[in-house]
Amino acid sequence: MASLQVRALSVGYGPVRALRDVSLDVPAGAVVVVLGGNGAGKSTLLRAVSQTLAFHRGAVTHGDISFDGRTIDGRAGLGGPARAVAAGVVQVPEGRQVFARMTVADNLRAGALGSRAGSRADTARSLARVHELFPVLAGRARQRAGLLSGGEQQMLALGRALMARPRLLLLDEPSLGLAPKMAATIAETIREINAAGTSVLLVEQNAALALRLASYAYVLEVGEVTLSGPAAELAASDEVRRRYLGITDEDTPAPVQPRTLRRWSA
Repeated sequence: MASLQVRALSVGYGPVRALRDVSLDVPAGAVVVVLGGNGAGKSTLLRAVSQTLAFHRGAVTHGDISFDGRTIDGRAGLGGPARAVAAGVVQVPEGRQVFARMTVADNLRAGALGSRAGSRADTARSLARVHELFPVLAGRARQRAGLLSGGEQQMLALGRALMARPRLLLLDEPSLGLAPKMAATIAETIREINAAGTSVLLVEQNAALALRLASYAYVLEVGEVTLSGPAAELAASDEVRRRYLGITDEDTPAPVQPRTLRRWSA
């Protein structure tokens, strides 16, 4: 179990400011979702937490990120994506990004490199868990990953991350490009992963799916947090229903505005 704290985080790509004074928490054992449109800064936030910003020519310019009380913002403390993975912070990037020419089995083995798995027995247990969650990967172990369907590649991307035995799983648009049935399957798997003790920070444009999975939610707009609250309460708010769920006041009776919904202003 682990907890993530982000405080007053600002991130830039050269002169371009991508995040401004973003603060959020992922309590131990929770699923927390970040909603927002294209360009809101959602992927940048995950890159900052996983310490992969440098690969995208970005950098933390202000603020702090801590995981279990230790700074992991790339400027002090753990420092670097490899050490983040070793600490249990593992990201599944947008677009799956499996190693297309490698077999399914080799992709999964790659996921265990640099992980918290300290022995062959640990790796074997991780692989057994992945095959339990995704039986299709066991049956296609020798197949090249690039020949899998989109849904199967997403399973492989999740499975590869699980081989690192994450304590905090960062998911960037896991339902992107998937048929509704497959998206629901992936969502149920995320729920199972969380129930087994892994905390999850989820970035997702499918707000309806994400709010059903999460216990708490944040809304990012142009790099700033504008709304935050329990997921059920955001799902009931007029603004979220209109902008992210596609529900207008004419569709359903107006819900009671939640009292604990929090709003930030610039």
